[in-house]
Amino acid sequence: MAPGSAAAATYGRRDDVLRLAFDLARTHELDPEWVASTLSQARRVPAVMRLIMPAAPGQAKSWQAYRERFIEPRRIQAGLAFWDAHEPVLERVRQRFGVPPELVVGIIGVETFYGKHRGGFRVLDALATLSLDFPTGRSDRSAFFRDELGHFLVWARREALAPTAVKGSYAGAIGLGQFMPGSILRHAIDFDGDGHVDMGHSAADVIGSIANFLVNHGWLAHEPTDFRVQAPTDPQQLAALLAPDIEPTFSAAQFAEHGARLDDGGSRYGGPMALVELHNGNALPSYVAGTRNFQVVTMYNRSAYYAMAVIELGRAVADRRAIRTVATGDAPR
Repeated sequence: MAPGSAAAATYGRRDDVLRLAFDLARTHELDPEWVASTLSQARRVPAVMRLIMPAAPGQAKSWQAYRERFIEPRRIQAGLAFWDAHEPVLERVRQRFGVPPELVVGIIGVETFYGKHRGGFRVLDALATLSLDFPTGRSDRSAFFRDELGHFLVWARREALAPTAVKGSYAGAIGLGQFMPGSILRHAIDFDGDGHVDMGHSAADVIGSIANFLVNHGWLAHEPTDFRVQAPTDPQQLAALLAPDIEPTFSAAQFAEHGARLDDGGSRYGGPMALVELHNGNALPSYVAGTRNFQVVTMYNRSAYYAMAVIELGRAVADRRAIRTVATGDAPR
């Protein structure tokens, strides 16, 4: 049975539901009765309330353990098949936005395993639950989810979708790229030319929308995301380079002045970079020199570990395509 599909009482027309419906209708210029009727069909889902809570304290962060979840043979093979199936669209994204196919492939692979893990909750239920019954025990984000609920209703109305039929994650993220409804309204585009923005079923719309999201957050066309680097051994110099976190701040010369050794590409790079530290539990950390484009990838999910997993998965898929090309003597499909 899919998450959230068990029989449960709907919210109905409770006073707080009607107040929320009125506020959302007014804010988003929607028909108040349609909003009230739609929200009355939403269900309170205890699983959503559990899943939104922070993970229990456990082992220290480990980039190597995190990496192994995503850069593994099955996901790489699925990424290869996805790239083959959508190569013309990915190439169109490269030409129009300057976003490399491997980065888009990496994002979709980390987000949903190329569609295998989209989430089975009704988005209406998830967002209503987090709007009306946000659990205690962590900072209250109900206002954020009320906004997302409103954006979801706007999108559903615009695209003539039945709000009760749209499935997604426990937090309300939708489709191959796991866009929140607000991001759909701000960044999603009709990239297959059918007149609709379909984040649930159109791979072309998802691919184009991911690239548009990155560009809207400052992506620099045809620029790299990162370079290999050996961090300085002196604690003070290391601390100085780490102080800005992932904000690109230092030139290649400044990296060298602080005792960091960049690879050849990083040494020649003319833009600012950040020294990004990725912890490995009790082992020594890993380091990477992140550019502005690395920081942009973290806008999709605010984690350097996530960004590095996306980048490395995309590269692994691209490497597999290159090996296949050499082995067969054919151009990439």
